[in-house]
Amino acid sequence: MGDPARRVPTFEELLAEIDRLPEYLSGEILEPGEIRTMSRPKAPHRRAVGQCYRALGDADKASGGTGWWIELEPAVRFGDRLFNPDLAGWRVERCPDPPDEYPITLLPDWCCEVLSPSTARDDRRIKLPHYARCGVGWVWLIDPEIHLLEVWTTERERPLLVASAAEDETPRLPPFDLEINLAPFWILPKSAEPSSP
Repeated sequence: MGDPARRVPTFEELLAEIDRLPEYLSGEILEPGEIRTMSRPKAPHRRAVGQCYRALGDADKASGGTGWWIELEPAVRFGDRLFNPDLAGWRVERCPDPPDEYPITLLPDWCCEVLSPSTARDDRRIKLPHYARCGVGWVWLIDPEIHLLEVWTTERERPLLVASAAEDETPRLPPFDLEINLAPFWILPKSAEPSSP
C-alpha cells in the first residue's frame, strides 16, 4: 500500500504558524499549503520602500493627502494565499475607512513590490500574475539594483506593462496623479556619489 496523501495545512493553520515566526522573519503563503519565510530586507530595499511611501504622501489620506489609504507591508488575503506587498493602496471612494482587519480581505486597488535578489523571481512569477487574476488594478515593481520602476495594469485578468521609469526621472505614474522623483529611491555606489567641494 502506498503512503497516505499528505494533508495540506489550512490557511488558518499556516497563518498561526506565520504569527509565531521570530520578529526577524516574515512569512507569506505564495502557494496553497506552503509558507515562504524571508528575513528582513536590506538597505536598498528599505530605501526604495520608504522613499516610495513618502512620495505618495499627497495621495495618502492618513498623511494629509486625498484619494487613497496607503499601507506599509499589510498582510492581505487572496483566497488561500497570503501576500505582504511592500506597499498597498485602497481608493477612499471604495474603502471610506482604512482597512483594519488581519489579514485584510478587501483587495487593494494598487500593490507595490520592491524586488530583492531572494524574492524577485517569485514576485514576478507568482505574485504579479496572481494580483491580476484577483483583480488588483495596478502593480508597481521597483528594482533597486537596476534603478527601474515598472507600472503594470490588469487587462482580462493578466498583467500588462504600461509604463516604466528609471534613475532620476520625475514621471507621473498611474494610478496616482503625482509627479514622483525617483532619484531618492536608489542607494548609489560610493564611486557614483558626487564629491563634495
